[in-house]
Formats: sequence, structure tokens, C-alpha cells
Amino acid sequence: MAQRGFAAEYWGIPAVTRAYTTACAITTAAVQLELLTPFQLYFNPELIFRRLQVWRVVTTFLFFGPLGFSCVFNMIFLYRYCRMLEEGSFRGRTADFIFMFLFGGFLMTLFGLFASLFFLGQAFTIMLVYIWSRRNPYTRMNFFGLLNFQAPFLPWVLMGFSLLLGNSVIIDLLGIAVGHVYYFLEDVFPNQPGGKKLLLTPGFLQDHLAH
Repeated sequence: MAQRGFAAEYWGIPAVTRAYTTACAITTAAVQLELLTPFQLYFNPELIFRRLQVWRVVTTFLFFGPLGFSCVFNMIFLYRYCRMLEEGSFRGRTADFIFMFLFGGFLMTLFGLFASLFFLGQAFTIMLVYIWSRRNPYTRMNFFGLLNFQAPFLPWVLMGFSLLLGNSVIIDLLGIAVGHVYYFLEDVFPNQPGGKKLLLTPGFLQDHLAH
């Protein structure tokens, strides 16, 4: 009975959120069980282009480090805000949601070519949090019962928390920057005088998901 309940809960998760969080969980488990090592997953332009290890373009977004507080914290936030976006402003717009993933991932990968960034999953999580927070500006947040603030401050609170944990804020700033670029092009610029929609979901995504 419990297994049926878990299965129903799992398959009730929206498709994109389910696929992404499952891939992250499987990747983390594989590293934990020593079936894979982080050295096989990290972003390395030389190995990608010269040795055609193209999977690194994807795996850099799937690994949040060894199993521990930071890893679990990131995965919980990834699941929560990815799901809220998919069930909220992207409800019924799976193709647009996937295009947002591709757009954000492309910009982060482009930046990663010129910076020594090995794993981009945390930046991707912050991007999702940023976009959700800007689309829900009046939502009140509570962080560990210590801070009360409105949603748009959440990415900055997370960056401050990351700093307290001794992590580099470059990854967080990258996520915020890419999230802002998407939010501006999708939500702000088209509503300006003379503005127009610049981010158009490719037809092949629309056609494929319509069938």
C-alpha cells in the first residue's frame, strides 16, 4: 500500500520536474556508490571538444557534490521551485518550460567556457528560484524561521547563506544573472512600449509535445 502511495506521488510530479530531479538523484547515488566519479561528470571544454565527451554538457547540471547538507539543500530547492514553476506560470506550457531550461543551460554553458566552473547545477537551481521569485513578488517567505521577506529577495538570501557555508558566490551570481536575462526578455521587454517577444519556443518542441 505504501509503495503504491509512493508511486502515485512520484508519477504525480510534473514531467519535467520529475525527469530532472530523478536524473540528479540517480547521478548523486551513482557517485555515492562509486559507480561514477565527479571527474567523469564535470564541465571541461577541452574534453568536450577534443575528446567528444559531450555528456559533460549535461552532467555538469546533474551533480551537486557528495551527499551531505549542501547537496540535499540544493536538491530540495531544485525540486520545490522547479515544480512550482511547472505547475504555476508554465502550467500547460511544457514546451516553453523546456525551452527555458535550454536557454538557461546554454547561457551558463557559454559562461562556463570562459570561467573555471566545474558544476552548474547550483546555478541552475538559483535561476529557477529567481524566475519564480520575480513572478511571485508579493509572496511572503520565511527562511529557517529566522528571516521574513518577500519572494524577490530569496535568491540573494540563498547567496548569503551559500557564502556563510564557505562557498563561492560566483555560481549563485551566474544563476541570478541568467535568471534575470530570461525574466527580462520574457516578462519585461515584451511589455515595454515598442517591445516585442524575443524568446520564441522552437516549433519542433511545440510539435513534438503536442503529439
